[in-house]
Amino acid sequence: MDLAVGSAPDSLLLDEALCRLAEIDERKSRAIELKFFGGMTIEEIGKVLGISVATVGRELRMGQAWLRRELSQHPA
Repeated sequence: MDLAVGSAPDSLLLDEALCRLAEIDERKSRAIELKFFGGMTIEEIGKVLGISVATVGRELRMGQAWLRRELSQHPA
């Protein structure tokens, strides 16, 4: 997951950021967890969350952008 520019994010910071994202938008957080930690395909995520493949793609892009911004505020 290419979230931080130049380095891998610290696991604790990433977990904290995912928890903050879940408070704002649980579906985006869940989609990211399923994709990057669960290894699921976009199609599988869509089935689990009950949303279309296109919506999964949007949720992942927007969630990753949010996480990237959050993690950039806390350099490793």
